Amino acid sequence: MFQYTDRCGEDPNQKVIHGVINSFVHVEQYKKKFPLKFYQEVFEGPFLTKTGEYYKQEASNLLQESTCSQYMEKVLGRLKDEEVRCRKYLHPSSYAKVIHECQQRMVADHLQFLHGECQNIIRQEKRDDMANMYTLLRAVSSGLPHMIQEIQVHIHDEGLRATSNLSQENMPTQFVESVLEVHSKFVQLINTVLNGDQHFMSALDKVLLHFNTVYKGTRISPPYQLHHLAKYCDNLLKKSAKGMTENEVEDKLTSFITVFKYIDDKDVFQKFYARMLAKRLIHGLSLSMDSEEAMINKLKQACGYEFTSKLHRMYTDMSVSTDLNNKFNNFIKTQETVVDLGISFQIYVLQAGAWPLTHVPSSTFAIPQELEKSVQMVSCPGQEQSFLHVLRAEHVKMNYLCKPYVAVVTTYQMAVLLAFNNSETVSYKELQDSTQMNEKELQKTIKSLLDVKMISHDSQKEEIEAESTFSLIMSFTSKRTKFKITTSMQKDTPQELEQTRSAVDEDRKMYLQAAIVRIMKARKVLRHNALIQEVINQSKARFNPSISMIKKCIEVLIDKQYIERSQSSADEYSYVA
Repeated sequence: MFQYTDRCGEDPNQKVIHGVINSFVHVEQYKKKFPLKFYQEVFEGPFLTKTGEYYKQEASNLLQESTCSQYMEKVLGRLKDEEVRCRKYLHPSSYAKVIHECQQRMVADHLQFLHGECQNIIRQEKRDDMANMYTLLRAVSSGLPHMIQEIQVHIHDEGLRATSNLSQENMPTQFVESVLEVHSKFVQLINTVLNGDQHFMSALDKVLLHFNTVYKGTRISPPYQLHHLAKYCDNLLKKSAKGMTENEVEDKLTSFITVFKYIDDKDVFQKFYARMLAKRLIHGLSLSMDSEEAMINKLKQACGYEFTSKLHRMYTDMSVSTDLNNKFNNFIKTQETVVDLGISFQIYVLQAGAWPLTHVPSSTFAIPQELEKSVQMVSCPGQEQSFLHVLRAEHVKMNYLCKPYVAVVTTYQMAVLLAFNNSETVSYKELQDSTQMNEKELQKTIKSLLDVKMISHDSQKEEIEAESTFSLIMSFTSKRTKFKITTSMQKDTPQELEQTRSAVDEDRKMYLQAAIVRIMKARKVLRHNALIQEVINQSKARFNPSISMIKKCIEVLIDKQYIERSQSSADEYSYVA
């Protein structure tokens, strides 16, 4: 009866009760085996039964008179009081048993009620109630999984809500910052409300690992998500990133790595990032070389050396090219006879295997006379060299207008413009003869000049034909005295996205083939399922390979005689030494 009296707020004689209970403990204390047997049989067992009955009725009463929020607060209060009561009267071996009995009667027996209210509490983010529910549910078996699932669903819904109304303008920045906002919000919630429980952190990771966005009701495919992520970095690392210091850019890129770690197909991101890095470096658009190097190092820390090896080589090529240009200019100045190139000159020497420059130069292109001498000076007959004229930047001064302008153009555009030195009107045939460019490249170049209204087309048709003629627009004006004429090589196009995806597929096939050969060389003999699992394990840090792609790579390697099917089993492969 003493426990009932105490639970009702009355004050029983603590000293007497404690002495009686201790006497049960001391009866068989001298025994080496089971010294508490008498205490457990005579007192503890019946006490736990009565405690269970009391709290079963107490829980029923509380449910009738309380909301879920009130019920959880009262249960936590009862549990705290019971802990104090245990320390006042009972042997320490009984503490956990009594609290467990209370939790079973007041929490475990009413999980359906608590789970039913869980969704509403989480959706409304009632932090106090979430903390109370977490404290109660983690103490009973099968209590937390439902709450973890509800948190996971809520994070997913919040992520979709944050990214569902992105505007087409500046989408990459909005996309990344929306994901970062969701991540930051729930990391803070889990740490402060849910005691940093790793089960909930894992739920957050799981959602972000498989994060899909919806834009205007249409699911954005993973390659385009990865393009957005690469574009976000591109925007930060360009000179045009106005209003931010290098330290602010550094902080944003560090935060970006948080999102980057959740990417499955990191190789797709690497392709997009490499293309954008190439454009920044070649066209002089980088905020600073220090920022470029810092970002490459961040990616290296996240993914390893192999992931960034080509990016490092691209960065190194630019540094080496700067040194080469300085040495070349010093060499020209130190010659006994004056060497006049006729133009200001700078060249980049790039490793073909490192740069994602898929543009095939026009083999018949006639280099303008103004550039011939400079090209001859840097040509090395003993080495294979390809001049990517479409990527070169030339400064052309326009002297025929009322106001002096300088246009930054490609070599192809320069060649077309120089044809107007002798005549204000030039035919398509004359442009073909003077530039020797292939038809597709020539039409693309002419169109870029038509778009900025530097030249005009004699026909009203959009298509350029063999009989077309073009004229300089003598009234051309621009807001800037120095301006750049962009080309398709400098713009992101849907075709480029598809080309990148195709290039990634080819790279993956080669990566998987190399992984299979490495595994088989080490293991000599391996069953089909075991081989596939090992390939997946080796590849998952870079991308998630499909089973069908792995099977195709196995067949290719069998045809190439790197591996063979075992004669004893069709489900087994052997390495061919």
